[in-house]
Amino acid sequence: MNRYLPLILLGVLLNAFAQIALKQGMRTIGHFAFSIENIVPVGTRVMLNPYVIAGLLCYVVSVIVWLLALSRVEVSYAYPLLSVGYIVAAFAGQILFQEALTPVRWAGILVICFGVFLVTRSAS
Repeated sequence: MNRYLPLILLGVLLNAFAQIALKQGMRTIGHFAFSIENIVPVGTRVMLNPYVIAGLLCYVVSVIVWLLALSRVEVSYAYPLLSVGYIVAAFAGQILFQEALTPVRWAGILVICFGVFLVTRSAS
């Protein structure tokens, strides 16, 4: 199963990149109120935003890659590896958006890393 780890990680990285692209897209659109009046103007800005489009495309490709991975490995092996995306998103958020990585978040990242290590060691 470890031979499919690059395929799984590609899907995870595409998923994380999708999150980052969507975040950037929404940063460019800015804060808006959820209201009937905003459906068309804000919806149009969201649908035409290049970052949102890129994020959604990454999601589509990540689903295709994920389906390939699931056809080759056990879901109990692959699914926990999705948590690597949390790590990537946390670091990308810090680097790209100046989000804080507090000690508690660092502790969570270390726990996730340990969990991913255990899952990859369990492959047969």
